[in-house]
Amino acid sequence: MQQWLWIGFAGAFGALARYSLTGFVQRLLGSSFPWGTFVVNVLGSFLFGLIWSLAEGRLALTPQTRTIVLTGFMGAFTTFSTFVFETGELIRDAQWTLALGNIALQVMVGLVCLFVGRIAGQQI
Repeated sequence: MQQWLWIGFAGAFGALARYSLTGFVQRLLGSSFPWGTFVVNVLGSFLFGLIWSLAEGRLALTPQTRTIVLTGFMGAFTTFSTFVFETGELIRDAQWTLALGNIALQVMVGLVCLFVGRIAGQQI
């Protein structure tokens, strides 16, 4: 039961971090493209790879702590469901180029950042 509470606490913190960063980026770059979600997903992919790598190598994280950080915080911080929703809205509005650009950018850059984070974690 205690782990559930920690995951919930970490998830709440991750959700608040996501909300804050997404809003900041959208205000900074405008709302014509879901830049806030893009930044959160790319940063989340990098951080997930970094934490994953560190947890397997240099940091002695218990399986419970790894679950709290990766499932709780990172699970709430990354916004895949929002990505799908916003892409669906672009498709609904017949903004095909923006929709396909959103898919390509987030998936490809996210994958690259996941592995860059992993490599960075191995170098620390």
